[in-house]
Amino acid sequence: MLPSLRRTRPSAAEFVLETAHSTDPASTTDSQKKMRLPYVANPPPTSSSEEEAIVQRIQARRSPRPLQPLDLTLLHSPPVADGWNAFLGAVRTRTSLPADLREIAISRVAVVNRAWYEWAHHAPLAEQAGVSKEGMEGVVRREGGLVLGEERAPPAGLTEEQWAVVCYTDEMTRNVQVRDGTFARLRELFTEREMVEITATIACYNCVSRFLVALDVGERNGLGPDAAH
Repeated sequence: MLPSLRRTRPSAAEFVLETAHSTDPASTTDSQKKMRLPYVANPPPTSSSEEEAIVQRIQARRSPRPLQPLDLTLLHSPPVADGWNAFLGAVRTRTSLPADLREIAISRVAVVNRAWYEWAHHAPLAEQAGVSKEGMEGVVRREGGLVLGEERAPPAGLTEEQWAVVCYTDEMTRNVQVRDGTFARLRELFTEREMVEITATIACYNCVSRFLVALDVGERNGLGPDAAH
């Protein structure tokens, strides 16, 4: 059950941290141990020119940032890491979606699945793309069962398009099946290409979040978005 709002409302990040500690069964001392598998060394060891090329492709996509904990987990299996890198690269950088819609969808997946590593990376990107702080608090605070059209207007801080994407993300992530009414409303707002890209983004980051949470990549399980790596 969500805690009631105080006179001075906590930030979205503070709210998620508070909720994670109070309701998440993973919020124990054990959850603060290192990731469930060891990360590969950085730079990653390779046993063939093919594996070396895979590492270079991942490094190129991440540049100028270093390899991330997710990369150093996936590289236990170079072929999987390579396919993951290509798919994620296409979803993140080669679609026609505005950044605000892409990042708000990913952020909502992270909230629903308690994938705080994912949240920590993408919630700031959503704000950088123009989603207001008030809007991001709405992404965090609204519980499951969101139904598009129940409110006369989007919640404070969110545009109609952003709210539609949040509701669609919620239904895809929680229920898999999407109500006809929800889909019809998005079809009024987005082109067929955008619908495919929105759907692919949500599906993709559900895959990502499940991988992150199962292995506790980044050691975030149960800690919320403000916890240090």
